[in-house]
Amino acid sequence: MAVRKPLYVVSGNLREMDTTMVDEIVARSVYQYSLNPSVALSVVGSGGNIGSITDTRKQAGSYSTSTTGYPTEATTAEPSTVTVTYAKISSANATVTPTSDTGKTWPVYYNASGQIQAMNLQDVKDTFLHPAIDLLASGSTTSSQAGTYHISTSASVAGSTEVSGASTPIFSDTRADTSLYTAGGIPETLDQPTTVTNYYLHRIDGVSGTYTEPYFLDASNNIKEYTTAAFDSLIGEWIRYTAASSGDGYALSYTLGTTATGNTRGSGIADTILNGSGNYQQLFVNADDYRAQEFPDGSAVTANTYYLRIIKS
Repeated sequence: MAVRKPLYVVSGNLREMDTTMVDEIVARSVYQYSLNPSVALSVVGSGGNIGSITDTRKQAGSYSTSTTGYPTEATTAEPSTVTVTYAKISSANATVTPTSDTGKTWPVYYNASGQIQAMNLQDVKDTFLHPAIDLLASGSTTSSQAGTYHISTSASVAGSTEVSGASTPIFSDTRADTSLYTAGGIPETLDQPTTVTNYYLHRIDGVSGTYTEPYFLDASNNIKEYTTAAFDSLIGEWIRYTAASSGDGYALSYTLGTTATGNTRGSGIADTILNGSGNYQQLFVNADDYRAQEFPDGSAVTANTYYLRIIKS
C-alpha cells in the first residue's frame, strides 16, 4: 500500500499535503460520486433484482352456517395467512471508461529520493479512491456516504432524496384490522388489512466542500496546478469506475433480505403479524340460519425483519 502526499504550492514553493488535505480530496471523491452514482438503485413496480421480501397478515376464515344451531368452533375455518411479495428495488451498474494513466495523469509527490514523481494508479487508489469507497460502503448515512442508499419509514429525510420521486413505498407492513370484524357482519370480508408502516428508499445527498488542487506534470514535464474542473472530472471518472467494476475488492453492490452480508443501511424492514388462534363469533339470523366465523386476533409480533445492505467486494 502506497499512500502519497500530493504536492501543492504555497507562496511559490511546493509543499506536501497533510492528512487533512488528503482527506478533503477523499471527501471530494465521494461528492463527485454522488453527482452520478455508478451503482444506482431505482424503485420499480415489480421484478426488482436485489431481493424479494414478504409481508404477511392474518385474514378471517370462511364463515359457516347451519339450519339447526351454531357451527362449532372446531368446524369453522381458522384464520389464514395472506402473503404479499415485494421486489421493488432494482440495481444497475453504469459502464464507465475512465481516463487512462499515461504516467503523468495523476498528482505529483516527493519520492524517497526527494525527486518529484507522478503518482501511479495504485498510488491513487491507495490515497484517494479506496478510502472513498470505504466511506461509501460504511453503515453510516451521512454526507460521507453520498450517492448511496438507505431505508426510512419516512418519505422525507433531511439530507437525502426519496428515490421514486413520488413517495412510493418499497414495502408496506400490514396487519388485519380487527376493528372491522364484527359478529353482526358475518359473513365478514375475509381480508381486511390496515397499513402499519411504509418503508421508503432514499439516496444520500452530496456536500461539495472545498479542497486544495494538487499539481501534476504536463507533457513537457512542467509542474502545473489542476483546475478544479479537470481534477473533479478525473477523480469522478475513477471513483465511479471503481464502485461499479473495479475488480479489486472495492466494487459496491446492494442486497435486500435477511442475509448478514454487508453493512445495514437505515431502518430494518419489519413484517409484523397478529399471533392469535382466532376469535370465534356467532350470529343468529333466524331459526333456520345460524352463522359462525373466526376473525384474526392476538398481539402483533415480528415475523421477519429485512435489511438493505451495502457490500464492498
